[in-house]
Amino acid sequence: MWLDPGRRQGFNHAMISEARASNSLVTHAACMAAGVRDSLRTAQFYARDMAKADGHTSETPRDSTFLSRAVAWVARVVDATLSKAADVSVRLIRPQWRKLPSPFEPSMRQDVIQTIKLNQFSYTSQFTAYFFRAARHMLERGAEAPHLVLEHRIESARRALESEPALGDMTQATSLAHVLLRLVLAGPIARCGAPKSGHEFLQLADPNIAVMATACLALLLAEEGKPLDETDDDEFFEISGALLAPHFGELTKAIDARDVAALAHILETVKELY
Repeated sequence: MWLDPGRRQGFNHAMISEARASNSLVTHAACMAAGVRDSLRTAQFYARDMAKADGHTSETPRDSTFLSRAVAWVARVVDATLSKAADVSVRLIRPQWRKLPSPFEPSMRQDVIQTIKLNQFSYTSQFTAYFFRAARHMLERGAEAPHLVLEHRIESARRALESEPALGDMTQATSLAHVLLRLVLAGPIARCGAPKSGHEFLQLADPNIAVMATACLALLLAEEGKPLDETDDDEFFEISGALLAPHFGELTKAIDARDVAALAHILETVKELY
């Protein structure tokens, strides 16, 4: 049955509104889920912090009070319980999660680049997953525990980017400069432990700058098939951190000034050095 132009226009508007509402509900649901996960991660972070109250993980154990020993013991039980619950949940709900590729693998980086170029709404899964996993990956290898990365802050950066001009129309360095700026302003790395040997550059700047700039650099290098296959994740992080370290001051100033052009120039400069 054919609709007259007026009714057809109203029908189209209704379909568009319904699609937008559906996308909005999905986005809000993703944000709520990220918030719940981050609440549990925060609880575990503080449990791991308190687990050292009796010097249990210290290289030079010290005398502690009964209260300190009791608090540390309870905290270790809570930490173990939360870890076990997370493992069981993953096995039951999404077993393939543990099998996801490293965020530095070429296939993973190429997928994220495509989501930036082609479809901002698909950031909901790929964008947030990439930067969250990259931050966790780097901190687990480069810093002492505990550290705290908040997924909902990465999700908030993604939502802020939806209001930006189409990133696919920009150069790769400029689009990633927009991404880096939003991520650092969101501050997803709430706490970072002491850096391990070989990763001292983590204390030369805000960890959000060091880690997120490295994650963005990985995407920029992926366009040219870098890093080479023989370079593993740890080596890539250490090399990238060493190359980025002299530019931390410039990165900080550019972010404070909201200077996207300066950020893009720094990323391009470091890319040429790799």
